Amino acid sequence: MKLGTWPVALVALAALVAGCGGGGGTSGSSATPTGTGSGAASSADPAVARLVPPKYKSKTLVVAADATYPPNEFLASDGKTVQGMDADLAKGIGRVMGVKVDVRNATFDAIIPGLANGKYDLGMSSFSDTKEREKTVDFVTYFSAGTSFYTKAGGPAVMSLAALCNKTVAVEKGTTQQADAEAQGKKCKVNVLTFPDQNGANLAISSGRAQVGMADSPVAAYIVKKSNGQFQVTGKPYGTAPYGIAIPKGSGLVKPVQKAVEALMQDGTYKRILTRWGIQRGAISAPQVNAAES
Repeated sequence: MKLGTWPVALVALAALVAGCGGGGGTSGSSATPTGTGSGAASSADPAVARLVPPKYKSKTLVVAADATYPPNEFLASDGKTVQGMDADLAKGIGRVMGVKVDVRNATFDAIIPGLANGKYDLGMSSFSDTKEREKTVDFVTYFSAGTSFYTKAGGPAVMSLAALCNKTVAVEKGTTQQADAEAQGKKCKVNVLTFPDQNGANLAISSGRAQVGMADSPVAAYIVKKSNGQFQVTGKPYGTAPYGIAIPKGSGLVKPVQKAVEALMQDGTYKRILTRWGIQRGAISAPQVNAAES
């Protein structure tokens, strides 16, 4: 996605973060390389590497991410390279598994279909692990987040889903936020505007087309923090649930990915990556497989 589609304040945000994500600018920069489309594997864990199915040992794992969701995943200043928490973790997982990783930008609601048809090998794009999604893919959990509401500064106080009644809401297509807003719309009048990416939702709010935005709690907090006072978080996060790495069913990658995440947690890389992006509060203690409660 071209950065020019962002509101002016958020374009500045993207440029700022791209600078922070470089090789030597932050205390967490030693965790995992950021800003490279394809990462060379090094320091593989032999026990984990042995779990990787033969078909993946000699190929580059293609990891899909919708790069409009900073700090979790977003484009660098070159407009092409995916960086952020998910990109860093993907590189770390590849290192432990002994394989190369190529993180590619993709539209969010096309990622799971792309996993099912073999276009992508993994999906790391702030996916909430849900029972519905588990029908199509498997998940290895690695983070915990809820949903936050945000508005323009001075906008309406939105404390719960019930407060969406008689309001226009901007959400990214295919997200749990879309499902929640539309479910509330069956109880009262809610005008739900959907967009292919988070940038479009942000622009709808800044331009006045929508009154309220909904996004994962770390993303909403980051947008507000870097918006130079343009946006505000309203209310408290709800619906805390795990993020999961989406994996094609029957691929044989679930176990090696789970063990790779465990290794990153044990050697401190996981914590350094989350701290680098200021989202360490969402850390979990152990990855689980298909841990959705709803």
